Amino acid sequence: MFGIIIMILKLMGALGVFLYGMRVMSDGLQKAAGNKMQSILNFITQNKFMAVLTGFIITAFVQSSSATTVMVVSFVNAGLLQLAQAIGVIMGANIGTTLTTWLVSLLGFKFSISTIALPVIGIGLPFIFSKIKKKRDFGEVLIGFGLLFLGLMFLKESVPDINHHPEALSFIQNFTSLPSALSMIIFVVVGAILTVVVQSSSAAMAITVTMAAFGWINFQTAAAIVLGENIGTTVTAYVASLGTSVSARRAARAHFLFNVFGVVWMMLLFQLFTGENGLIYKIAPWNPLQTKIIDGKEILVNLPFNLSLFHTVFNLINTFICIGLIPFFAKIVTYLIKDDPSELEQEYKLQYLSTGIQDTPDFNIINARNEITKMADVTKQMFIINRELYENPDKKMGDVLDDLKKKENLTDLMQAEITGYLAECSKEPLSEKGMANVAAMMRIVNELENIGDSCYKLGLLIQRKYDKGIELHSKADEEFADFANLVFSFMDLYQQKMSEHLEKEVLEVAYKMEEKINNLRDNLKEASQQRLQQGANVTSELLYLDLLKHFEHIGDNSLNIAQALRKVY
Repeated sequence: MFGIIIMILKLMGALGVFLYGMRVMSDGLQKAAGNKMQSILNFITQNKFMAVLTGFIITAFVQSSSATTVMVVSFVNAGLLQLAQAIGVIMGANIGTTLTTWLVSLLGFKFSISTIALPVIGIGLPFIFSKIKKKRDFGEVLIGFGLLFLGLMFLKESVPDINHHPEALSFIQNFTSLPSALSMIIFVVVGAILTVVVQSSSAAMAITVTMAAFGWINFQTAAAIVLGENIGTTVTAYVASLGTSVSARRAARAHFLFNVFGVVWMMLLFQLFTGENGLIYKIAPWNPLQTKIIDGKEILVNLPFNLSLFHTVFNLINTFICIGLIPFFAKIVTYLIKDDPSELEQEYKLQYLSTGIQDTPDFNIINARNEITKMADVTKQMFIINRELYENPDKKMGDVLDDLKKKENLTDLMQAEITGYLAECSKEPLSEKGMANVAAMMRIVNELENIGDSCYKLGLLIQRKYDKGIELHSKADEEFADFANLVFSFMDLYQQKMSEHLEKEVLEVAYKMEEKINNLRDNLKEASQQRLQQGANVTSELLYLDLLKHFEHIGDNSLNIAQALRKVY
């Protein structure tokens, strides 16, 4: 009994080193190449094939399809991705995760891992102590890579010798003696549970390949477990979608449906792919049935390669079949998850997302950026409402002001939630660029909240004008329109750059616009003072000056946003 406990602890420790290495490597890659991965996202909106390619590239970088799908769910929730685009990215993520299987098969069982892992860690160690950030990130990648394969070596060494511990296989043998269809279903369930437990399809694949390489399970059993792992990996995205928008929940369900659909058709054609005369054995460029004797037991030499090939072929064919069915999957999940008419009225909540095993801090920053863009949209809508309200006094003033107040409350909530979210991001291992982004984005959020306050106060002033029948001077309407157009142009300027770095030339334009706003304000204030000296209505002129003041405040806030955008992305 004690020996079994020790064996389990060794396996857990080996898995821990493997997962920690994967996380260190992933963090290093994101810090070293996070900005490049952000630019990759621009490809998503082009077409469904580019969406698949994007999912593949990102997953190849972060080595976790779960991390990619959680990121996709958060992007859909933020409104950056449409449902159909998200499904394409998820398909690409399924292909990208097959790279881990090939790495384990190629390096894990054909070479002495310690001869690879330890030198890689040794090469990376000096870089960790470098004063140059990029070199430190590169060193982190190398050390993570070494730890990953060191964990795999420990995993191999922790697998008990089947000849001396036959009880370890007894429960599997009981399942393999069942009818083939039933045993296949059982092993699919085992694969799904294994992936849920370790929270990483890549780690689950490493365990499966290891068991297969040491003769614990045969090729068909391992292939069935791999199919289950494709279902288990959808759980992380499902959990991440809880409490999010309808579209985000639909994206998570589409991930589940896509993977389940693939598993179902593969189970029906399982023998055609995995039998001794099946497709995998026929297309393998190596001898798939080559064996060797280890401790008196006949083992398939190339079984890890056979399994990697099956995993890749399955995901490629499933994607090829389903890429034309993306609209169909979108319709199914839209039918399953109905639109929530009260969703827009629910309290705004931005929940910090983490993938558990694979944190994605730089991608979380992208999510925050998308929320800030939404906040900028809200403030812009508030400004437009004020212009329309001023020009159309016959509108139902109470309803319009209620709408303005709701939006002003929303900007307050967004400020609190996004700032808290960014504070969580800052606790993660960010690149220097990422830390600069967090600081600048916090400033932008505060400025947008101030704009929301000014817009609401403008609405109250306009209401007072019409409720009390205050008549402004003869040129007031024209001046109001000119000032509003100038401020709106400024808001439009920074909003167009909300998702990208603001160039120096554009910042210079912003300075000129702010100067123009200040000059216009000074001229209009001077004209108002002259009218007061000539006996103009005091109440009318004071209200007019208050309108100008809030316009000018919005201009100041807009310049501050432009300055912050110059420092980000």
